Amino acid sequence: MNRISVIGGGLAGLTAAITAAEGGARVTLYEAHHTLGGRARTAEGPYLTNEGPHALYNRGPHWSWLRQRDLLGPVAAVPLREGSRFRFHRGGALRRTPPLSLLRLTRRPVEEAPVDTSFTEWASAVAGPRAARAAAHYAAVALFHHDPGALSARFVQERLRRAAALPPEAHFPVGGWGQIVERMAARAWNLGVRMETTVRIDAVPDDTPVIVATSMDAARRLVGDDSLHWTSGHTVLLDLALRSRKGEPFVISDLEAPGWLERFTAQDPSVAPAGEQLLQGQFPIGPGESRAAGTARAEALLDLGFPGWRERTVWRRDALATGRTGAVDHPGTTWRDRPAIDRGRGLYLAGDQVAAPGVLSEVSFNSGITAASLALRHLARRTHLAQLDLKRA
Repeated sequence: MNRISVIGGGLAGLTAAITAAEGGARVTLYEAHHTLGGRARTAEGPYLTNEGPHALYNRGPHWSWLRQRDLLGPVAAVPLREGSRFRFHRGGALRRTPPLSLLRLTRRPVEEAPVDTSFTEWASAVAGPRAARAAAHYAAVALFHHDPGALSARFVQERLRRAAALPPEAHFPVGGWGQIVERMAARAWNLGVRMETTVRIDAVPDDTPVIVATSMDAARRLVGDDSLHWTSGHTVLLDLALRSRKGEPFVISDLEAPGWLERFTAQDPSVAPAGEQLLQGQFPIGPGESRAAGTARAEALLDLGFPGWRERTVWRRDALATGRTGAVDHPGTTWRDRPAIDRGRGLYLAGDQVAAPGVLSEVSFNSGITAASLALRHLARRTHLAQLDLKRA
């Protein structure tokens, strides 16, 4: 009578399963892949990569949620010495500092940015077109979108401020995000959650409340609801291991076009073998652009920042993330306009494209907690009605 089913074993599904089990429900989690974690799944060594660059923002709600349950584990901050190795691509060269007008724009309160105006329009009026363009491209690190300036000013400004915060919000789970996934899975197991992997669910169970914590495309097919759509990005992902060389950039932020390269071994040497450095990057592409165009932009930045990188490459992986990089909000929309978590009749959605606040993976955590809380409430109502029926009988 108190059972809840969770479909999908990524961050949203694990968060929902833990929350529901903590609330006293008997939970079964189904995952189609042979391991849990979704896009936070860490590849097996020697290069500990995820599906694209990942960072954990320490002012986000999931930071405190994980910490309260002793699930956070060791995390690495950006080393102070690496701050001097931050580079900005503008004017065809790598520079040590961004435009002053961009820095001023990062200090503007989020509340000043209107929801119903594009970021380019608002930021251009505030700081000028050049600063608006540079700021939009810098914010792309937390957007994975080919045209950040076309998105809602409020949406982009929130991400710009958090990406540019000092001290930096970004932290990195030591050993990769898979370490957090393992701790979450252990927590779920200890709470009695039954976890079934390599199980593909083709029809939504109708005998329990169900939380669908999959991609939006998978949820649309599973639920049979064609209204389940929201805009995401198309991004070329690059993982690259090079033989180490001292003094190379920590980050290259492309201010000429959306793009980001980061040397992840700077904060966590364990993600690559000794003597090697692991770079991860993301380069959004537009609907008419090819994957090769994103790769070419990545390699142009590598040429500027990592001379001789081709001869030093010991491992490389290229991928294209299509609609798997989180929700983006166009002018006139906010997270409240995304597909609702509560679909009625005991069916709930969780993931990074549903109606929950936050930045990137924070949406998954927030929606997972909300979906589980609603499912528990649904169970309580159903139990109460069953008890009333017994009394009447």
